[in-house]
Formats: sequence, C-alpha cells, structure tokens
Amino acid sequence: MRLGAAIAVLALTAAAATEAQPLDLSGDLSLQARWYPQSPAFPGQRSSTGGFVVEPTLYGEVGQSASYTVTPLYRYDSADSRRTHADLREAYLLMHGYWNDNSWELRLGFDRVFWGVAELHNLVDIVNQLDLIEHPRDRPKLGQPMAHLTISGDWGIAESFLLPYHRKRTFPGRGGRLRGDRLVGKKATYESGAEERHVDVAFRYSHTLGVLDFGLSAFAGTSREPSFLAAQEPSPLPESEAPFVPHYEQIRQFGVDAQITTGPLLYKLEAIHRSGTRNLLGEEEDYRAFIFGAERSLYGLFGSAADLTLLAEWLYDERGRRAPSIWANDLFIAGFLAFNDVPGTELGLGVLGDLSHDYRALNFELRRRLSASWTVRLEAIVNLSSDPRDLTYAGRRDSFLGIDFTYSF
Repeated sequence: MRLGAAIAVLALTAAAATEAQPLDLSGDLSLQARWYPQSPAFPGQRSSTGGFVVEPTLYGEVGQSASYTVTPLYRYDSADSRRTHADLREAYLLMHGYWNDNSWELRLGFDRVFWGVAELHNLVDIVNQLDLIEHPRDRPKLGQPMAHLTISGDWGIAESFLLPYHRKRTFPGRGGRLRGDRLVGKKATYESGAEERHVDVAFRYSHTLGVLDFGLSAFAGTSREPSFLAAQEPSPLPESEAPFVPHYEQIRQFGVDAQITTGPLLYKLEAIHRSGTRNLLGEEEDYRAFIFGAERSLYGLFGSAADLTLLAEWLYDERGRRAPSIWANDLFIAGFLAFNDVPGTELGLGVLGDLSHDYRALNFELRRRLSASWTVRLEAIVNLSSDPRDLTYAGRRDSFLGIDFTYSF
C-alpha cells in the first residue's frame, strides 16, 4: 500500500467531513496470547507470544446521500517483527441514490469485500488480499484500493470493481510460528510490467430464486495467491535457507457460489475455473476447483434453548499434488453449539483432514461475553498428525492454544 494513496483517501474523507453530521466512533481493542506446546522447528522461535490489536472505526454522514468510513488496524506481536504491522482496512466515501426503479451505490477508497458461502475456505473470494500473519484460519483481509459500483433491483444485484493497486500477501518472519521450511521474502516479482500498479477488474452478479441464492463472478488481473521462485540475488545463507520470492501472475477466474436452503438443511457450493497461474512444478496450468458442503441445524437441542449446527465440507483441486495451495483435497467436519444464553456463549469443534497427505487437525473455539463491553475467546488448533511430504509440513506442526480478551467500544 502506497502512503500517498492512503493520504489521498483520508484527505477525501476529511474534506467530506466538513459538512458531516456528528461522528460515530466504535471498534475493538484486543489483548491476545498464544502458547505452542511443541518445540520450535527453527532457531529464534518462541513457545509463547503476546500482543494486542486495536481496530477503531470512524463513521460520518455527509448530507442524506453520502457517508464515509475509516478503519485502521495496528497489531503488536512480542515474537514476530513482521506480525507487528499497521494497515488501513477501510477508508472509503460511500455515495448512493436511485436510477429509475433501481438503486445504486458507489464506494471510492479502501474497502473489504467478501464473496462465498463456505466455512472452511472461499475459492471465489478474490478481490482482497489475505493478511496471513493475522490468523491461519480466520481469513482476515488487507484493505484494497477500489472503485466499487453496485446496482440492484428486482432482477438481482450487479457489482463492478476497478482495482488500481495490488497488495502483496503477508507472511510470518524468521521468529514467527506457523511458517514454512523456508522464509518468504518481502520483495516480490510480477508477470505484468506494471507490477503492483496493474489495474485489475472484477464483476459479480447475485440473485435469489426461491430456495436458491447464487452468485456468478469474474476476475481478470494480478493473482492474490503467489507462486514462489528461488532468490536470484546472491545470499549469505545456504541455498536451502534462502528466502523464496513471491511471484504474482496475471490470471483470469470465473466462479460460482450457491446455497440452497430447505428448512434446517443448507447445501453449499463454490467452484472456480482459473487460468494463468503456475502449479507446484512451476508450469502454467489451467485448473478447476470446488468446495461442496452441507449444513444441518438442530433447534432447541434436547428441549433446551441451545441450537446445534452440524457441518461437512469437501474441497477438491483437480491439480492434486501439483497444487501449491494447502487446500487440494480436504474434508472438514464440525459442530457449532449456540447456548442462546445471556452471555452469548458459543462453542465450535471441528476436524480437518487432508485426504492426500497424512494430516489431521482438531479445531476448537469458545466465545463468551464477560460484560457489555468485554468478550473472551479461547481457541486451539491441535495437529494430530503431519506428513513430511506435505508442502506446509513445518507450519502444520505448530499446534497452539490462544486466548483473546476483546473490549468493544
């Protein structure tokens, strides 16, 4: 993210604020800690880490047809200097109105967009870059510069995106846990001569027809998922320890996401066709991938106020072992229990299995309000088995137990 672009967006919102209504400030302050019971795989790694995250949101209205939102984020981590970072998650001006029988909405600036219906992983979700050092499973996103136009009516919702700048994916540093065998360098290379300034475009159409909710999407531009090249410049480190260089290709992706709701039963599908990307062998290969899931809700469990949701999802990438992604042939089975009590207690338990490698992991999460402003979250990822042939073997050995105390204001 270029500082000049961020300043330009903030200047735009500041100018709009001169005629704005009173400001609304909200957000979260989170104190976090993790404990890794297994011995570190690499020198410099620690068995425990701590830190905090602050993410405020400033909102203001400009007349009756415009508003602005600014959401910065800052994280401090005691162990990994790369994980200590700041980002502008949102900083956009929103304008809206009507065009005949249709409504329109235009967002200019930094924003976050979500596409998809699956719980484990979202294949179709391609507009924003992942902030991978934040969390390995929650899929937090970096703010993306964009012009986002939405037109909606009885016929559905059409969204168009102009994306003038590419954000590089974040990766753990030398002292960070959940990293691979080799570090990923901070510098990146691009297939496009315009590098990170290549202008990407995206489109999505969504609609509801009876029990079916669906979306059709298309993207053309710089991939959010890098391939990795060996460093070309001389390095004092042995070749086996020299950092990988992220390389971002020009790709085209067509996607579909759909959900069928039949009472307590949900059926979910995400599927993509992508061209222009490299496989694990360094060869360009077009491919298809999908994720299929089913979800069942049991209300008033055993006559109580609690609700139980059971979920199963299967993700498949036709490249198989040639896929550079960890999501190549995986099965996820989980249960989510909502107690529906005053503190809003929620419990989640899931098992993730890689059907191509000997990898199994147990996922646990407990969330509960301590007061009107404070929430506690316990989570654990326990790696039951790991396969040395797996591309992500080193990171998948890092089981951890984490606790977050979040103050919302």
